[in-house]
Amino acid sequence: MSSPQPTNFTAAGLRFLTALPVFNEEKHVDRVLDEVRKYATDILVVDDGSTDGTGACLAERDDISVVTHEQNQGYGAALKTAFEYAIVHRYDVLVTIDCDGQHEPQRILALVNACDPNSNYPADIVSGSRYLDPDAEVNKAPMDRRRINLQITEELNCRFGLNLTDAFCGFKAYRVQALAVLHPQETGYAMPLELWVQAAAHRLRIIERSVPLVYLEEERTFGGALDDGDTRLRYYHRVIDRAMEACQKAFALQDESKSGSGAFQGTFPEACL
Repeated sequence: MSSPQPTNFTAAGLRFLTALPVFNEEKHVDRVLDEVRKYATDILVVDDGSTDGTGACLAERDDISVVTHEQNQGYGAALKTAFEYAIVHRYDVLVTIDCDGQHEPQRILALVNACDPNSNYPADIVSGSRYLDPDAEVNKAPMDRRRINLQITEELNCRFGLNLTDAFCGFKAYRVQALAVLHPQETGYAMPLELWVQAAAHRLRIIERSVPLVYLEEERTFGGALDDGDTRLRYYHRVIDRAMEACQKAFALQDESKSGSGAFQGTFPEACL
């Protein structure tokens, strides 16, 4: 029996876009796109200034849309471009998936369906988690990355009342209407952390879905100073603090609605220290 053909609509009638930010992914891009094509028809690739053969690979394809940044702007900038594209083209749901082969495209529809407004608990953001499954082989993750992920995830939960298990997974689905309240400024790797703060400030509905923990290239680096774990951690904290300050008014309104006065400080409760 042949496999069902992919569609850009779910059974509930949600029109969705699958977007992949890429930078120098010549080795993986065609294989990943071929796999994504099995589960989605509307595919956007944001080429963030690749200097290898990625651009040539993309130019050979007629089954995707491509937006190219002439210069490398950063992972966050590529995601922002995908957000803007989804809004302008009036999609219902945007799925983001990394292009390094670590995510399983067959899970795309499950993430999209969790945004169905007719479901029991429709989500504004559905985030993949490599650590939601208690039986996940966490030792597969490079120790330094796992340590920092755990620390930042716990801090976000304590400071902003979230309930995350994986703050950094790039495999997500966003209800496009909810993207209208998110205004990320960070262009680098930490932009998703800024989004978590903004999502908390606007009380967006967030759920996680378990995804496999896969590291195909443990030697991959962040590049430059961010390869140092302590430097990366300080950068993440700066982005979170800056996002919290920018959302102070929204958090203050939340606090007032609960207690009638005062402002949310975004500081660490004693239980987090």
